[in-house]
Amino acid sequence: MRILVVEDTEVLGQAICDRLSSLGHGADLIQDGKQANEFLRYQSVDLIILDLNLPNVSGLQILQALRQRDDATPVLILTARDQVDDRIRLLDAGADDYLTKPFDFGELEARCRALLRRKQGYASNLTEHGNITMDRDSRQVSVDKEVRAITNREFRLLEIFLGHLGRVLSKDEITEHLFNFDETPGPNAIELYVARLRKKLAGSDLVISTLRGIGYVAEITPANKRT
Repeated sequence: MRILVVEDTEVLGQAICDRLSSLGHGADLIQDGKQANEFLRYQSVDLIILDLNLPNVSGLQILQALRQRDDATPVLILTARDQVDDRIRLLDAGADDYLTKPFDFGELEARCRALLRRKQGYASNLTEHGNITMDRDSRQVSVDKEVRAITNREFRLLEIFLGHLGRVLSKDEITEHLFNFDETPGPNAIELYVARLRKKLAGSDLVISTLRGIGYVAEITPANKRT
């Protein structure tokens, strides 16, 4: 998923991005509040990790501007404030969750998983899609209870397809969700990832159809119902 990290401490912000990228997410860092606010007016992401104390425009102002635009993107606040009144204020302003500094990276990952899962409409990190089972905690995928070996980025690509079943996705849309802004995937990168995913999920109920010149559409169709 595409995640924007807004954190003015470069070492911490880059460490968060590196951790998320290692899990297969597209993660980008912005260190200035004004730049982040302008960026979010024109670009959409799947999750925002937002520090409160930022130069020029505060994290709270960014959050308030998002919600005033009816932008429902999940927001995880990073804060050094641990008073109950502060947390109530953040949640009332539209934050979906918060994490007090210093924090454990394992907890950060778990909170990100929970917010992304809720955005996709799932109540649990373990979900079933036909004969496919996805475990977001262990990042494992099983077909008929047989674990299939897939990379983190292939796992994220599968999440994208399962989160948009029946909807046509262009290569540009998939690229936006799968890669960082500073990455330059080759012109055939998405085709290669889709081909690998199809091969590794052979025998599953997931059908990824190619629409020439348009993109891809994924559907869950049991083998005995295919024509």
